[in-house]
Amino acid sequence: MQAEQIKKVVLAGAGTMGTSMSQIFAAHGYETVLYNHREVTLEKARRMIELNQQALVQSGELSAAESDAVKRRITFTAGDGCFADCDIVVESIVEDMQIKRQFWQKVSSLAREDAILATNTSGLSITGIAEAVQKPGRFCGMHWFNPPHLVPLVEVIKGDLTQEETARTVIALAEKIGKKAVLVKKDAKGFIGNRLQTAMLREAVHIVQSGIADAQDVDDAVKYGIGFRYACIGPLETADFGGLDIFYRVAEYLVPDLCSLQETPPLLREKFEKGELGVKTGKGFYDYGGGKGEKAIRERDEKFIRLYRALYRK
Repeated sequence: MQAEQIKKVVLAGAGTMGTSMSQIFAAHGYETVLYNHREVTLEKARRMIELNQQALVQSGELSAAESDAVKRRITFTAGDGCFADCDIVVESIVEDMQIKRQFWQKVSSLAREDAILATNTSGLSITGIAEAVQKPGRFCGMHWFNPPHLVPLVEVIKGDLTQEETARTVIALAEKIGKKAVLVKKDAKGFIGNRLQTAMLREAVHIVQSGIADAQDVDDAVKYGIGFRYACIGPLETADFGGLDIFYRVAEYLVPDLCSLQETPPLLREKFEKGELGVKTGKGFYDYGGGKGEKAIRERDEKFIRLYRALYRK
């Protein structure tokens, strides 16, 4: 199947990711179905879409009429019948290998043989999930970043059995909906983005735990320094601009001093065990109680929108 032939899209999993992704496809004119086996989750998704669309209208990204059109194109269902006539299924269910395999074993038998099948896993093996897929050549990874309706990147990941045409079709589809697609040629845990993100997080947690700096200063160092540059040029481009001789000499003395733990950082494990999971629980590295979490999300989204406008709005 070619990207131009895709008309009907099913997003499986009505959590934060699937719900946001459904709005993007609907905004680009696709017949969009948001599937979840639990009706209560679908109700939450409806409310989330309403709030997201309101924010986009208020920011000027969409007109009220455009927002209404987006909402009309999205169908909500808990029935398996939606898989029978769709052109692509993008799954965003729980990040568990066994559960994903069970899902795809069923759905790949329900979907048309020419339908594209994709998983939005954050880092599980595409090849491992594909073991449960009928005709796995049509199966690949399509990893979005949170929040999907604001972050441009989509990683397309080839498993060992993914056909080249499948990957090309998903890349073309991502570009048709305004995303920047990158190809992950080899099925490696975490792909590109999460490998880089986790490496940085490991060092950031180590800096805080070692008393080198507080969490706020670590975040500010990234936002106003590294992140400012990386919004425009990547780490390899940064090295080229700075001079590989300089980066080589810095790496010689600095790499041996960096955190090289082969286990989860103790401070991160401690917060996990305490249930301090960040915005969702009201406390993480920062305090989000008393409505501060909702405010932080609004401010984050506003900054993402302004950044996108500055860098990518033509």
